[in-house]
Amino acid sequence: MTASPTNGTPGAQERVRVLLADDQHLVRTGFRVILEVEDDIEVVGEAADGARAVTMARVTQPDVVLMDVEMPGMDGLEATRLITGEGPGAPAVLILTTFDRDDYLFAALRAGASGFLLKNGTPEELVEAIRVLARGDGLLAPEITRRVISTFARPGDPTGAARSGPDADAALGELTPREREALVLLAAGASNAEIAAAMHLGEATVKTHVSRVLAKLGLRDRVQAVVFAYENGVVRPGG
Repeated sequence: MTASPTNGTPGAQERVRVLLADDQHLVRTGFRVILEVEDDIEVVGEAADGARAVTMARVTQPDVVLMDVEMPGMDGLEATRLITGEGPGAPAVLILTTFDRDDYLFAALRAGASGFLLKNGTPEELVEAIRVLARGDGLLAPEITRRVISTFARPGDPTGAARSGPDADAALGELTPREREALVLLAAGASNAEIAAAMHLGEATVKTHVSRVLAKLGLRDRVQAVVFAYENGVVRPGG
């Protein structure tokens, strides 16, 4: 896939490539109008259903896919799973929906989405979300993060976490005590500055710990670290 900018300023050397996936033509047109006025963003294609989104992602090699949930045929959740399952270099997926539903949220996160925004957000929020994902970070609105932390692995909940498997146990075993501490704080929604304060470290050291945690666990971003931590019992709601 096309390499995303790595100097912290997307577009300094190359533009962020975005694929639009939504079954409503007017919605896709609106997104295109919003994004194409930005010097650092390029819309490289459009798809009206999930199957087409998967194909277009392989053809256009975007950095970020803007994905609707409810589309005819293959929905956005299955398309997300297939796109993010392509391995290293797969694009980040930003889920956009008019439906503020936990089942969509949890399914999208488990499918590998790196961000989740409601369509009633502002154009500025959408543009910034794309830039965040292009930098390799994950993004959840604060109210969504709170719901993840409070309900993701709630006992008896149909969306509750699966228990840790051998692969996850082995990966967790590779973490140093400080890296595991950083993972716990990540799962609580702490920022790098908050992790640094809690661990009495500099932010540069925290960034190194977080990067190593993601690499050792085979995770794309902080959002997936939250999912992993709850699914594998590293942390529990209220714990």
